[in-house]
Amino acid sequence: MTQSAAAHVRELNLYRRYFDLVAAGRKTTEVRVKYPHLADLAAGDVIRFRVKGTDETCDVLVKRVNGYPDFEALLDGEGAANVNPTATREEQLASIRAIYPPEKEALGALAIRIELLAP
Repeated sequence: MTQSAAAHVRELNLYRRYFDLVAAGRKTTEVRVKYPHLADLAAGDVIRFRVKGTDETCDVLVKRVNGYPDFEALLDGEGAANVNPTATREEQLASIRAIYPPEKEALGALAIRIELLAP
């Protein structure tokens, strides 16, 4: 699929370990808290992931966005292997909750299905 000139592009930071999986095309679902600034994220948008503090980026096309009440429901609904093919569901849940404390998870969770765009 080609990127449309009208696509909304937003930049988001990723930890190196997740960035490498996205850049390799192995991570097809990104997890985020349902923050207000992501409320308008939609299929057809482009996300430019950046390793924080570097110039290293990769672009992905948003295929769909699903909301969930919490991270457990998200992992069950999306399939843990799509979020991180290198970790078990339990490891992923612990890692996600280490990034997002309970008050953030209470906002809800977003599963962002992504497709790597050619550089």
